[in-house]
Amino acid sequence: MNQEIKGNLARLLATENLIVEHLKVSTASFDVDRRVLTLPNWDRASSIVYDMLVGHEVGHALFTPNEDWRDIADCPKDYVNVIEDARIEKLMKRKYPGLRKSFAGGYRELNDQDFFGVDGEDLNTFSLIDRIN
Repeated sequence: MNQEIKGNLARLLATENLIVEHLKVSTASFDVDRRVLTLPNWDRASSIVYDMLVGHEVGHALFTPNEDWRDIADCPKDYVNVIEDARIEKLMKRKYPGLRKSFAGGYRELNDQDFFGVDGEDLNTFSLIDRIN
């Protein structure tokens, strides 16, 4: 993966000069306060997975408000996170329709690699929020 290209893609999609870091972390993240997008250094991920990760995290940059979730929702943080992830991905696909293929292909690739650890599991035994996720 060309880190410079993915960093530039993130800044272009976000329409701001985000700080983009490439680190040995387990997953991508975005710090809404500091405006730092972190991408993992994964050996096994394709360019389509990185496009999906960039699209998702830029969604947080564009659409996630910088406020404490506990001030607006009287529910567990996991519920807010899962719903917020679905919301920002829907908004990103509306804003950048070309990302639809990246999201579909990226999630398919991660699922095929059992990234989420659900292969062979009975999803009916999962909690409601894990099944939604």
